[in-house]
Amino acid sequence: MSSRRAAWPLVAVFTAGYLASYLLPTIVGRLSVHLGLTPAQAGLVGSALLLSSASAGFTLAGRVERYGSRTPARVGLVLAAVGYGSAALAGSVPLVVASVMVGGFGSGAATAVAAAGIAAQRDPHRTSSLGLLTVSATAGALYLTIPHLGGGHRLPFAAIALVALLVWPATTRLNGPTAPEESASRITGRLPHRRSGLVLAGGMLVWSMAQNALWGVSSRIGVVQVGLSEVTVGAVFATALGAGLLGVMGAGVLGARVGRAVPIGLGTVIIAGSIVVSSSARDLGSFATGEILWNTVYPVVLSYLIGLAASLDVRGRWAVLAGSASSVGVACGPLLGSVLSEEAGYPAMGLILGAATLLVAAPVTAVALHTGGRPLVPGSVRRRGGAPAALLAATTGSLSGAVPKLGSPEQPVTELRVRRRRLVRSAIRTAGPDGGPGQSNAYASTSDR
Repeated sequence: MSSRRAAWPLVAVFTAGYLASYLLPTIVGRLSVHLGLTPAQAGLVGSALLLSSASAGFTLAGRVERYGSRTPARVGLVLAAVGYGSAALAGSVPLVVASVMVGGFGSGAATAVAAAGIAAQRDPHRTSSLGLLTVSATAGALYLTIPHLGGGHRLPFAAIALVALLVWPATTRLNGPTAPEESASRITGRLPHRRSGLVLAGGMLVWSMAQNALWGVSSRIGVVQVGLSEVTVGAVFATALGAGLLGVMGAGVLGARVGRAVPIGLGTVIIAGSIVVSSSARDLGSFATGEILWNTVYPVVLSYLIGLAASLDVRGRWAVLAGSASSVGVACGPLLGSVLSEEAGYPAMGLILGAATLLVAAPVTAVALHTGGRPLVPGSVRRRGGAPAALLAATTGSLSGAVPKLGSPEQPVTELRVRRRRLVRSAIRTAGPDGGPGQSNAYASTSDR
């Protein structure tokens, strides 16, 4: 799955999996208006959808290699199409809830497959940026279209189901299940960087919960507190998502030039401020400013978080686990935002969410700093002593595409061990075209460093 040709199917599946959470404000708003639910009840339905999505991620974590990408992706897309399609046709609350949970599980399965595949790419940050770019563009187009078409709660669900069906042909380019003996050898590998991974997963849970608590009630802030029409609010969201496209493109261009810690830390601080601005807005200008600034920076930070999780394990297990933890936070967001806004009001809700976002910035940025010595591109050689990452990836049963090949930025390496009486040294030589000593450029390091 590491070839460049395999990147676009992953981006397509990623888009289908993430779209439901991007359309959450209009889903929650329309459930409240057209099905007679209170804001808290509508938020609870949104939370049920996203919690079902998170459960799919936890179920598939570490199992995508065994089943291959194609089958889980197809099952997820079918469940998404059937679940959201049924929700669009249902007219009673129990049927809608049951349907969105089926659709949410399908979305989570698609997202888990995409996350595992992105981790195996040569540049996971670039692929995740492309995925966020695509889902932002799709959601922005829907926000411009849906308010003019009516359709109650049915139209957003029908749109998500349609996207899942349109993405189905892309699954033919994904890989099938691995051979039993090969799959068994890969699955036995120990989960690396457990402390960093757990801190990152916990931080992403809280971070995503704060983001989606605001996103889940943003539509009501615009309509109730600011006094805007649904069409105007939809235009603000479309503009904000368009700004998010620029942010994601900027993140893709920036890449690894400043590392991960600066974009994650500084971006999270900006997000906290924009949450406060948006939730306390009383006019169109301040509401649009907060939403646009927030949606510009949010996908940038998210792309670096996804890339950071992918860098912790080239097999994609931390990418799936951290993504699923994020989905749990996303699932709790609509209910938390609804409860806080009803009990304390929108401005107080914004202050609470902004403070929580600032608090979680420190540990997540610390993980980015701690892992800063590891390359953004999985499989590249680590130049600071110790075993090279390419050799470690090859010996832990990682995906075959993780070890760089000839013509890639990092050249293949060969490890030669020379045993002596008191000291064991390993000479790491860069292989030349003919493997001869005259074509190599060597440096030595102690094995136990």
